Amino acid sequence: MKVGLIQHSNQQQPQENLSNTLDQIDQLAAQDAELIVLQELHACRYFCQTESSVHFDLAEPLDGPTIQALAHSARKNKLVIVGSIFEKRCQGVFHNTAVVMDRDGSMAGFYRKMHIPDDPGYYEKYYFTLGDTGFTPIDTQLGRLGVLVCWDQWFPEAARLMALAGAEVLIFPTAIGWDPRDTDQEKARQLDAWITIQRSHSIANNLPVISVNRVSHEADPSQQTNGISFWGNSFACDAMGKVIAQCHDSENQSIVIDIDLAQTAQQRLLWPYFRDRRVDAYSDLSRRVID
Repeated sequence: MKVGLIQHSNQQQPQENLSNTLDQIDQLAAQDAELIVLQELHACRYFCQTESSVHFDLAEPLDGPTIQALAHSARKNKLVIVGSIFEKRCQGVFHNTAVVMDRDGSMAGFYRKMHIPDDPGYYEKYYFTLGDTGFTPIDTQLGRLGVLVCWDQWFPEAARLMALAGAEVLIFPTAIGWDPRDTDQEKARQLDAWITIQRSHSIANNLPVISVNRVSHEADPSQQTNGISFWGNSFACDAMGKVIAQCHDSENQSIVIDIDLAQTAQQRLLWPYFRDRRVDAYSDLSRRVID
């Protein structure tokens, strides 16, 4: 599978961001990309740095303008697109939603972010209702995509459940960055942890992983913090966790890479984790803590 990763900074106007994304999709389609993966909330700035009701105006339904534009691009270029929207489900109920457009422009499916953070600079619980789609892969003409979103990438349970349900690749649209006040040592520690946890999902499940992050500094509109410097480093690894491509930490970058889906079957013969899982002994995983 030829996969295109689009990593970019975001401007204030959503239409400008969307137009740039569509141009990049066209360019990667010319390089024979079959699947395009976009970053989390790619049509707008990361508004969750503050809690403000005005940002709900950015939300749109599943048949809104961003989806329509991605559907047209998928159909025109005959490829699959994994995009992301601030979904308005109904009045007062909103989600952080990944959408998958199939090669004919139809919506193959969508995934509502299950794990919602609430940390300084990442006030997502104010905006997003907990996802209710479960950890179910999305079937496309290219295969079964295990789509998760950002904070989900830190939870091995999410990756495992996607794998058990038959996902052929794990995909993480992402928006994560540094506090500009962090030391270089702390920045390196955080980035290493981010890459390592996702590579571990690949190794433990014998699946390729694709993670696409944004870049550039975005100021805090409230001016209470120094904003977020999104660290880029979008990457992909094979079914044994080997990084096969990685983007720059501060530059817009679009690349096409080859993912070998057949590697999973071979690795599961050599490293039979699924065979040796003690499913009879894992019931405590459904508890919050073990007292």
